[in-house]
Amino acid sequence: MSTIAVPGAGVQRATLASTDHKRIAASAGVLSLGFFIAGGVLALIMRTQLAADGGVVSQGVYDQLFTMHGSTMIYLFVVPISLAVGLYLVPLQVGAAELVAPRVALAGLVLFACGGITMWSGFLTSGGAAAASWWGFDPLSDASHSPGSGMELWIFGVLLVTVGQLLWAGCVLLTALRRRAPGMTLMRMPVFTWTMVATCLLTLFAFPALIVALALLWAQRHFGGVLVGDLGAVDYQQLFWFYGHPVVYVMFFPFVGMVGEVLATFSSKRFFGYSAFIVAVLAFSGLSMTVWAHHMFTIGQVTNKYFALTSTALVVPAGIEYFDFLATVWRGRLRFTCAFLFAIAFVLQFLVGGLTGVILASPPLNYDLNMSYFIVGHFHYTIFAGSAFGLFAGVYYWFGKVTGALLREGLGKLHLGLMVLGTNMTFFPMFILGAQGMTRRIAAYPPSMGWQGLNELETAGAFLIALSALVFLINVVVSLRRRRPAGDDPWQGHTLEWATSSPPPRYNFAALPAIRSYAPLLDLRESREAVAS
Repeated sequence: MSTIAVPGAGVQRATLASTDHKRIAASAGVLSLGFFIAGGVLALIMRTQLAADGGVVSQGVYDQLFTMHGSTMIYLFVVPISLAVGLYLVPLQVGAAELVAPRVALAGLVLFACGGITMWSGFLTSGGAAAASWWGFDPLSDASHSPGSGMELWIFGVLLVTVGQLLWAGCVLLTALRRRAPGMTLMRMPVFTWTMVATCLLTLFAFPALIVALALLWAQRHFGGVLVGDLGAVDYQQLFWFYGHPVVYVMFFPFVGMVGEVLATFSSKRFFGYSAFIVAVLAFSGLSMTVWAHHMFTIGQVTNKYFALTSTALVVPAGIEYFDFLATVWRGRLRFTCAFLFAIAFVLQFLVGGLTGVILASPPLNYDLNMSYFIVGHFHYTIFAGSAFGLFAGVYYWFGKVTGALLREGLGKLHLGLMVLGTNMTFFPMFILGAQGMTRRIAAYPPSMGWQGLNELETAGAFLIALSALVFLINVVVSLRRRRPAGDDPWQGHTLEWATSSPPPRYNFAALPAIRSYAPLLDLRESREAVAS
């Protein structure tokens, strides 16, 4: 085994102010999980309201609930945890001792925490939290419709969080491009690292549009004359959705990479179609910057044919990624661990979200389904039934590397079963309700519409999801208190993070194996087997 010595592989005491990328990422992940639980509680209150046919909260409070639920899950959970896994894993996967500009990443963590607290502090004001949905559209968010300080706190909170995420993206991208170990060319970077490169590029190019939009919104609230009339509202939407559609892929690509790593490892095969996959991810990223106005088909101010074409074209790179997943698993020596099963659930369930996205990319169909619960179902099948399952595949895969202890497989499979059942009970009926005309963001519906039964089913599913989250938390506590040591490489992984201890030391590596491909540890095992035979 030829190795590369890594200088400075010492130990530094971990503190909240540590510049160790692993500590920053872990803190961001725990904070994101806390916001996930808080956002989930808001969802349960909304689902209880709908199952009870109204009477739990008023329409005004309901407006605050769906605004803060969506804002929390996007700005404070999925986006930050997508970047946090990159903060942790990318330096390890490229063989770097440290993250580029770790103090900048630490500043991003502080901004994230302050922004989240600022957004949620709106509930403490006399007028309540923001109530203009997670996109804060003008005029719903201007001073005449949302006069309270909760909207101001929302604007500043989202600004702080977004700036922090931009800092993280810059650090991760520069690490992948500038801190690779000797022998690791661009086309030898692991699958997950490539998906993080695409994620960071989208973040750096798209997120500034949100900052500009929010600055204009604040100016409109205080001075007026900035977003004037109908065209002003359209201009805000153009800016927001230039952020709002790429952010969907920021919340998707890292989990695609995680699932790719998991499928390859537990199929005991090299990831299939590596080069085609990289091209597809980069093409996907580029196309995703061209489709933002398909969210605006119904306003009559955009070129629908162009945005329908670019939106539909996304199926090509997506199809390549799916083919690579299936070919990786095909005829592999499969190991049905929790991580592998969560990855399979991701592949199957995200397909529903993707196919319903093709439906919504057609302007005539979009006209009929826009503002209905069909949109809610589609979005949750992409972000929850898809990305959240990809995240848990990664959690069960890398938890031992991060903590040194393995999660319990039995509890993990109970977690998976409850989550699959709850997810599909909650979100699949939304397609039926949306096709029947049920409009979203309404606190109570007339009983004569006949929607109560499916609403009750959805609410039961939401509580099953909550139960599955509780099982996961129990698993974490049990696994950390009654440790089953993970060892350095419990799964026979393919990438460099499995070449160091669990958890890794302060500067990650004492030595590195020779790097000849995107799966250096698999190369090493195959060479040993060849010599042994």
